[in-house]
Amino acid sequence: MDPRELLDFVIDKADDIKAVDITTLDMTDKSSITDYMVVCSGTSKRHVQSIANNVALEAKAQGIEIIGTEGQQEGEWVLLDLGDVVLHVMQESAREFYQLEKLWS
Repeated sequence: MDPRELLDFVIDKADDIKAVDITTLDMTDKSSITDYMVVCSGTSKRHVQSIANNVALEAKAQGIEIIGTEGQQEGEWVLLDLGDVVLHVMQESAREFYQLEKLWS
């Protein structure tokens, strides 16, 4: 799966669980770590965990390797690294505090 297809897949699977305010950041000229970052919000700890879990389960079902996951237990900010795409699922308070979109734009 090419990076753009993976990006569309991640967005679609986050949207399936009603992720809020899904934002895509093109990192191709800014970072050698990933091509795209997807930032979205969940309305609660459980919602954040569910969004990240759904993306992870659907990725595994498609044979997409998950390089790493952080924060699943806490549920305030879950990072899911799929190589060409890194997904950040955050509660709104964490998203406002860290302002990833502003940092990387």
